[in-house]
Amino acid sequence: MAELGYGDGYKYPHDYPGHFTEQQYLPDALVGKRFWHGQHSVQEEKMYNRMLQCWGERYKEN
Repeated sequence: MAELGYGDGYKYPHDYPGHFTEQQYLPDALVGKRFWHGQHSVQEEKMYNRMLQCWGERYKEN
């Protein structure tokens, strides 16, 4: 598989601070679409804050 270039350019998130690296996993046609909006619960607020920590303004609610 390595000879075919499988995994070229892949960044293993656990090798980066906070176990996150900005990387595109979705097909190009789905880039920029939002699939989740945090609801008003303690756990979802934590997930939303983590998303902001990782992605910054990119997915910030208006």
